[in-house]
Amino acid sequence: MNVSIIRRILGYVLILEAAMLLLPCIVALVYGEEEATAFVAVATICLFVGAAMGLKKPKDNVFYLKEGCVATGLSWIFLSLFGCLPFFITGVIPSFTDALFETVSGFTTTGASILPEVESLPKCMLFWRSFTHWVGGMGILVFLMAIVPMSGGTGSNINLMKAESPGPSVGKLKPKTRTTASYLYLMYIFFTVLEIVFLIAGHMPLFDAVTTSFGTAGTGGFGIKNDSIAGYSPYIQWVVTVFMILFGVNFNAYFLLIFGQFKRALSIEEIRWYFILIFSSVAVLFATVYPMYNNVSDTVRHSAFQVASVITTTGFSTADFDMWHGTAKTVMVLLMFVGACAGSTGGGIKVSRFVVAGKGVLREIRSYVHPKSVENMKMDGKPLDKNVVKATNIYLITFMFVFVVSMFLVSLEGNDLLTNFTSVTATINNIGPGLEMVGPTKNFGFFSNFSKYVFIFDMLAGRLELFPMLLILNPLLWKQTFKHSRAIKKHSKSV
Repeated sequence: MNVSIIRRILGYVLILEAAMLLLPCIVALVYGEEEATAFVAVATICLFVGAAMGLKKPKDNVFYLKEGCVATGLSWIFLSLFGCLPFFITGVIPSFTDALFETVSGFTTTGASILPEVESLPKCMLFWRSFTHWVGGMGILVFLMAIVPMSGGTGSNINLMKAESPGPSVGKLKPKTRTTASYLYLMYIFFTVLEIVFLIAGHMPLFDAVTTSFGTAGTGGFGIKNDSIAGYSPYIQWVVTVFMILFGVNFNAYFLLIFGQFKRALSIEEIRWYFILIFSSVAVLFATVYPMYNNVSDTVRHSAFQVASVITTTGFSTADFDMWHGTAKTVMVLLMFVGACAGSTGGGIKVSRFVVAGKGVLREIRSYVHPKSVENMKMDGKPLDKNVVKATNIYLITFMFVFVVSMFLVSLEGNDLLTNFTSVTATINNIGPGLEMVGPTKNFGFFSNFSKYVFIFDMLAGRLELFPMLLILNPLLWKQTFKHSRAIKKHSKSV
């Protein structure tokens, strides 16, 4: 394994985080908050550590998918470890485990919180919580590729992007991976700014509009109000609803629309199923929760908002859906697993994987009726590559394995089944709220440190599509790397 290039990438990531930490520092200065010094101190540490790690130029700049996965997983761990320090050293979150949980939840766009209330937090801390969502939504390494020339070549860069981008496959919008990353971030910034404009038009304060847009764009869900979005006007709630749905769409579709390829954009099967799921779920929720509101406009608004929030794994709320009818809660839990589209900022298993799995089931059923027939599975009118089908099946099996193990580990604490089930569901799918003791009006603060570290792993694994984190935990990888390093040192000494 090319350790030197991984070290260099981690150095770049920490230098970039140092720059990011200056933004909440500016917010602290604007609002006259003393926490600015903490952000400066942590930014300085990141800068020096990052510079030291990236100082030595690697002899070999090429890296493969293995290096891409390890670099990605370690980058997100390093981001979180350093990113939690402002919470911890200022005493805003006095427990290091809680500070790390909150930061991982931010960067992975989960939105699960250990804080019982947030309105008493300094503005700079609220800004940093929301900004971690925005950074994590599109991915720190995608941003790094957009602004820093990576010398590993196109093949190496696409391996890095594959390891971080959510979904079954990553396609290049342009021949160069750096150009692809630039286009993705330009679209990401455009939609974020557009939402800020619409929210300000609804008389939302600038700070609220910026932090809410960060949470929406990253499909994260950290609110700056204790009631999340419930206290804002119906107009603002509808704006957030629409933009949550937009950020859950595969960004490749926006690229095609921008360049006039409307037919190709509209033919994306995953997006059609995504909107079918949204509209059908809203209809079911409307039918089941209407008696609670006895008002058509309120029922439609709350139903649409909660469906959009859950399927895109954002986690904002305008109502406590834990109090809704059992059918409505069942729909919400099912949507937690489905998630948004591949290539979006949303989490979950992804709509495309369910489409592929569904096609596989139907083909298997038809093979029993017509055993001699040969049927090729298609997606968007094109034959599905066998490797895509294989990767989908392996992912679903791996997901269930990680889910079951996490459920068992969390159950050791002795909480009720629904709390355990939905807490793991909410973290591994990067949702945020669950049901019962982790419902929309509650938090994860009551869990033991052991359970919190299980959730931290689940949040990271869910955001990074499982395998980068599983690879990092594989002892064979590090044993092989250690042997390789020793062999190189022995060879250099003999020479």
